[in-house]
Amino acid sequence: MILSNLLHRPIRTVVSILAIAIEVGMVLLVVGMTTGLLHDAARRVEGLGADIMVEPPGASFFFGLGWAPVPIKVADRLAQIPHVLAVTPVLFQSNTNVGSGVNVIWGIDPASFDRVTGGFVFLKGGMFSGPYDALVDDLYAKAHHVKVGMTISLLNHDFRVAGIVEHGKGSRLFIPMATAQDLASAHDKASIFFLKCTDPGYTDDVMKAVHQLAPQYQVISVREYMTLMTANNLPALDAFITALIAVAVIIGLLVIFLSMYTTITERTREIGILKSLGASKGFIMTIILREAAVLAAVGIVGGFLGALGAKRVILASFPTLSVDLSVEWAVWAALLALGGTMLGAFYPALRAAQLDPVDALAYE
Repeated sequence: MILSNLLHRPIRTVVSILAIAIEVGMVLLVVGMTTGLLHDAARRVEGLGADIMVEPPGASFFFGLGWAPVPIKVADRLAQIPHVLAVTPVLFQSNTNVGSGVNVIWGIDPASFDRVTGGFVFLKGGMFSGPYDALVDDLYAKAHHVKVGMTISLLNHDFRVAGIVEHGKGSRLFIPMATAQDLASAHDKASIFFLKCTDPGYTDDVMKAVHQLAPQYQVISVREYMTLMTANNLPALDAFITALIAVAVIIGLLVIFLSMYTTITERTREIGILKSLGASKGFIMTIILREAAVLAAVGIVGGFLGALGAKRVILASFPTLSVDLSVEWAVWAALLALGGTMLGAFYPALRAAQLDPVDALAYE
């Protein structure tokens, strides 16, 4: 009976399923893209192989959003701390050229950067050979159709692409430290220092030594930084996610409510016949709620499949983006969709159960 009722009104059924699928897909993609952005940034910092980050006072939690350069000679003092194997300074520059979006460019010293990170994995080309050479990672090259030898515009200057490297080592764009300093008018300055210890077990000891050497600086281990890169630690982002999820759930609830309400109106005589044959209020409510549950189940599956398909399209169209679809949020999306569907169907089901059999049979 439930399936026949749903199939009897195919367009309304399909619209209801689509509403639930969109709700589920929207929840998964919104959370997946925001967490993916944070996790990708954290993974790229972890990929450097450093153990500790030292930033000046007032530095932003997100690299490149703050401007607080400090003397680069601080690196020499940090390198003298016991159990420090290598130190590399980095100068951040934000690139906002039209056509390339917003990117954080890292000005690096290749020699010290290699000592900390183990060096780039070059897929094509090689290291800088001139002041206006640049390195790009493979995802940036794919997204912007960049090839070795091409000229790209960064920081309102033309740079030659010297090499394409494997992604995962901090930034997607790298230029020589001296060039970054000249363009930023920050001679002999750096934005952050990455430290590699002789053994990761010395991380806490080195952090204490850095605090004693420069108590005003921000010192954080890469391990701790990884744990901080979550939406829960960014109130504005967490509120944004909550608001979009609430909108998706409300839309799904209203569509199901409207669908079930109009269904009850159309089936008034049918309900009257069932009640005249002895059907109880509980039986009538159960039928309506089961129909809603079937719609929710099909819509949830459709939402999962749609989210997976949308992820592939997004990554193919925008390689530099990251979308993390987690099982945890898949469960939450399913529960939200099911709860919203049942809540939206409850009043129509209650109204159907309270219909008077005589009035229902006389309904035209």
